Amino acid sequence: MRWARSTSNSDTVPFEYHNDRQRTEASRHSAHDNWSTVGHIGYVAHDGYLFLTDGKAFTFISGGVNIYPQEVENVVVLHPNVLDVAVIGVPDPVMGELVKAVVQLRDGATRSDELAGEIIAYARERVAHYKAPRSVDFVDELPRLPTGKLAKRLLLNRYLKAHT
Repeated sequence: MRWARSTSNSDTVPFEYHNDRQRTEASRHSAHDNWSTVGHIGYVAHDGYLFLTDGKAFTFISGGVNIYPQEVENVVVLHPNVLDVAVIGVPDPVMGELVKAVVQLRDGATRSDELAGEIIAYARERVAHYKAPRSVDFVDELPRLPTGKLAKRLLLNRYLKAHT
């Protein structure tokens, strides 16, 4: 997770979430004044570029290993029949959570168990096996905010509600 520090410049407005004091407080570093985070996880490559891998809120643990959904989504969306994808963790009594791909297909592609298996195999060839989806659900459309950003929290809530 990356932290940023507010400067002491009086012209600088400290970072805060609009109308969400609780989330603003949760973003503050407990041991360092003026440091906060927006909850993204990333790394700085050897050439100095910052790569964001995902939001901390969507990272989940499967079998004791951190899964970063964006990494898996970046692979699955390259499958020729996939138009859009969201990767989430769904509850599992043994593994904690299992990797699930929720897929919107391209026009002309047909939902089937065979295609789901093909998408899983495609992912397993490109990411570590433990990161690849264990299951695929097909949807007509993934929920998106007016900005176009994937509304992953809505999707997660739908699956958690169905599980309970």
